[in-house]
Amino acid sequence: MAANPRVTRAYAAVNIGSFRVSCMILGQDDSGAFQVLGSSHRRAEGVKRGYVTDMAAASDAIRQAVEKAEATARTTIASVTIGCAGAGLSSKVASVEIAIGGRRIEEDDIDHLLAAARDMLQPDGRMVLHAQPAHYTLDGAHGVANPKGLHAETLGVDIHVVMAEGAPVRNLIEAVQNAHLDVDAVVASPLASAYACLSPEERELGVALVEIGAQVTNVSVHAGGMLLGLKSIPIGSNDITDALASSLGIRRGQAERLKCVSGSAIATPSDHREMVPVGGPGEEHVLPLARGADEQNRIARAELVGVVTERLSYLASEIGKCLKTLGFSGANAGRVVLTGGGAELHGAADFMQGALGRAVRVGKPPQIAGLPEAHATPGFATLAGLCLYAADDPVDIRSVESRTATVRRFAGLGVVTRVFQAVRDYF
Repeated sequence: MAANPRVTRAYAAVNIGSFRVSCMILGQDDSGAFQVLGSSHRRAEGVKRGYVTDMAAASDAIRQAVEKAEATARTTIASVTIGCAGAGLSSKVASVEIAIGGRRIEEDDIDHLLAAARDMLQPDGRMVLHAQPAHYTLDGAHGVANPKGLHAETLGVDIHVVMAEGAPVRNLIEAVQNAHLDVDAVVASPLASAYACLSPEERELGVALVEIGAQVTNVSVHAGGMLLGLKSIPIGSNDITDALASSLGIRRGQAERLKCVSGSAIATPSDHREMVPVGGPGEEHVLPLARGADEQNRIARAELVGVVTERLSYLASEIGKCLKTLGFSGANAGRVVLTGGGAELHGAADFMQGALGRAVRVGKPPQIAGLPEAHATPGFATLAGLCLYAADDPVDIRSVESRTATVRRFAGLGVVTRVFQAVRDYF
């Protein structure tokens, strides 16, 4: 299948963002080592704030990105794992227990428990993207990775459930299918990004992951090895671009270039004296002058930084509200990992560290053989994470067969209490 004969398995992923559509083909050899066989990206079309708005345009962009990656990998792919950043993502932790009676726990008991948890899923009209066992409990004690062979009166499991609005997800799937590809799985973007950016220790001790996309920012909290909660903010790095275009009276293309080349979230004493060009090389006298620009179409860096920081301040305040709602606050809350294309803005991590009042680092894809330098950036973390997620193939309780079991389910206040306890334990 792959050009490299050492590769025994291959995983393909497509990330359909509002700014770009990207594709990666990841190979794995007998030793388990990964190698990027091909990757590509192109400008997104037909997608707005994570939702497909033009089916034909979105499918065409997907097809072109996949074909380019296939050409680099010298292979073809039939199916892909895709990411979902919008569609009203939400998550919860559901808990289920069964009676064991003090005897030794066998594999069948674990299967009974997972089947019982699956049968009790209540998506409330929404689409379940993930329903994964996070960790087990023995007689109410948390943190058991594998209960097999242990004795207990009751065996429980905390299930991490991620849901989304059904119609937008089906539109994403159809856009991929129209590009003549099957969809292996739809993965919530925060889960994929976590695979790429977070260490196992961070996911265990407690960390917040903030993925700033072009038009959507996803905030997720992880602890105890699982995702405890997530929230989406309909704001992204494109809002900075739009603010620049409006403030300076220039086109979006000019504003995007100005943001990427000269933009910064950190003010310096020399910003009022330093002049930065609005246009690209050779365009000084071609483009209409920006509002407040000199005769060479340059503006003071201070004006550029002012617009950038104003929009980032608003985004930071919304992120802070999300973190507080998710229970990630106080002295015990851990660090924040910033990723996504918006994290590539100069000084973004330092700005967020000051605004949020806690340590912030930038999350990028892990070092993988064959990963192009252009794709080893925060903007491609979700894409790499989608491939790593596909390779890990985590257990989903929906694939477990139904079995008869005596079940104790934590409903209503019980679930709320358990989730609150989990948050309180870690934060």
